[in-house]
Amino acid sequence: MSGKLDRRKKYTRRVLKESLITLLSQKPISNITVKEVCEVADINRSTFYTHYSDHYDLLSKMEKEITEDMNQYLYSYSYEREEESIQMTEKILEYITENKLMFQVLLNKKAVPTFEKRMMDLTRGFMMTNLMDGHVVNKQESEYLSSFVISGAIHVIKDWIEKDMDRSPKEMAVMINSFINYGFSYLE
Repeated sequence: MSGKLDRRKKYTRRVLKESLITLLSQKPISNITVKEVCEVADINRSTFYTHYSDHYDLLSKMEKEITEDMNQYLYSYSYEREEESIQMTEKILEYITENKLMFQVLLNKKAVPTFEKRMMDLTRGFMMTNLMDGHVVNKQESEYLSSFVISGAIHVIKDWIEKDMDRSPKEMAVMINSFINYGFSYLE
């Protein structure tokens, strides 16, 4: 019996997430109500409230889940070799491909102003801990450098999503890593 309940819970949560994403593709989170989420999901409000306190809680838990997934990708590779850095970037881009609509919507600052910052903070923390250790002496400069690199990568990914992911995750991973590691000399 508990397996059936777990499946039902997973289904309910998935449908509620999908419904929120659908609504976020049409308007900002501040203009959405729990009632609307439930109507799109075809789930009653009491069921919604057994899982989430409100639609902001649902969004926050979605963002947290994505952050945990991204963290798992970031910390599962060694970054001493460029090939591993490319593999990690490719895995993240494959994850984004599998969840295209969700990322398209969540990276839209008008709909969800918090998500891009959450991704920036996650990646900055990772860079400061793992990639810059011993390379840049000045902490403030390394923070600026990480902002520069991460903002560039996020905007390249946003452009890629807008262009209907016209290149493979592998091609994009190689390109992003080349931009980061070689800058303008990549073009030569």
